[in-house]
Amino acid sequence: MVKYSTVMISNTVGRNLGVLMLIMTAAVAVGHSNTLLSTDFYYHSCPNVLSIVESVVVQAVQREARMAASLLRLHFHDCFVQGCDGSVLLNDTPTFRGEKTAGPNNNSLRGFDVVDEIKAQLEKACPGIVSCADILAIAAKDSVVLSGGPEWSVMLGRRDSRSASFSGTNQDIPAPNSTLQTLITKFKRQGLNQVDLVALSGGHTIGQSRCTSFRQSLYGKLDSSVEQSYSTELKSRCPRSGGDNVLSALDVVSPTKFDNHYYKNLEMLKGLLTSDEELIHAEQKGAPNHLTRAIVSAYALNEEEFFEQFAKSMVKMGNIKPLVGSKGEIRNNCARIN
Repeated sequence: MVKYSTVMISNTVGRNLGVLMLIMTAAVAVGHSNTLLSTDFYYHSCPNVLSIVESVVVQAVQREARMAASLLRLHFHDCFVQGCDGSVLLNDTPTFRGEKTAGPNNNSLRGFDVVDEIKAQLEKACPGIVSCADILAIAAKDSVVLSGGPEWSVMLGRRDSRSASFSGTNQDIPAPNSTLQTLITKFKRQGLNQVDLVALSGGHTIGQSRCTSFRQSLYGKLDSSVEQSYSTELKSRCPRSGGDNVLSALDVVSPTKFDNHYYKNLEMLKGLLTSDEELIHAEQKGAPNHLTRAIVSAYALNEEEFFEQFAKSMVKMGNIKPLVGSKGEIRNNCARIN
C-alpha cells in the first residue's frame, strides 16, 4: 500500500488536480498482474469474441438499462473471491456449494442469463475457447462504455476455476455497511489501494440498491451525515422494517449514466450506502491518514480524471489471481464444472 503524507489530505489539496496526479502516479499498480494475459489472446482462436460479447450486452442493456450495473457488479464479485476465475457463476449442486447463495450475492447478483446467452453464442462460434471469467471482464467493460463511461483494453486469457468459495464470499466482498478501514483492508488484500477503492466505488454511478442494503445508513449513526431532504425521501420508501427489496438509485441524479455525479452527490451528503458515505466522513472521525475524501473531491471536479483512473483500476482488478496456462478449465456451461 502506498504511504501518503497527512498534508495531502486537506480539502485544499484534495481539490488540487495537479497534486492528485502525483498521488495517482505514486499509487503504482501493486500485486497480481500476470504477463500471460494479453489484449489479443483470442486473435487467432476466436477473432470475433469482442463483437459477440458486445452484441449480447447491447441487447441486454437496451431491454433494461440497470443490467449494465449488474454485469459490472458480477465481475467485481467474481474477482474479489479467489481472483477473476468465474467462480461466482457456478450453481450449487447436492455435492457442491457455490458463491451465489452467500450473503453478499443471494437474491442480489443479477445478469447470469446474459452471461449464459453470451456463452451460448461463443460456443457456436468457437467452441471450448473463451472462458467464462473472460466473458465477465469483457461484459463489464462493454456495460460501462454503453452507459457513457470510459473505454479500456481488456486483458484476456483467464481460465475458469473448478471450485468456488462460499465462506470467501462472505469474508472478502465489502458489505454496504462497511467502515472505511474495513474497505481499505479488504481492497488491500486484493492488491488494491485507496485510489483504486475510490475509483472503483465510482461504479455506483449506475445501478440500484435494495432497501435492506442502505437501511442502516438511514437509521444508524450516519443518519445525521445524510442530507435531510434526501434522507426523508429515502425513509418514505425504506421504513425501519419491511420493504427490503424496494430499490433506490445509487446515483440520485443520473442513475443510468456513467459519469462523476456519484462523487458530487457524496459532497452534497447524498450517498446511498454507508460504504459510500464513509469515503468522505471517516476522516472526521479520527482517520487522518486516509486520502479518500481528497480523491472524492478531485473526481467530483474532474470527470476525465475519474474516467482515466477507473479504467486503470478495472484493469488492475481484472488481474487479481487469474488462472492461466493449464490451470482450471474452459467451461462449456458457465454455471457448472465440465
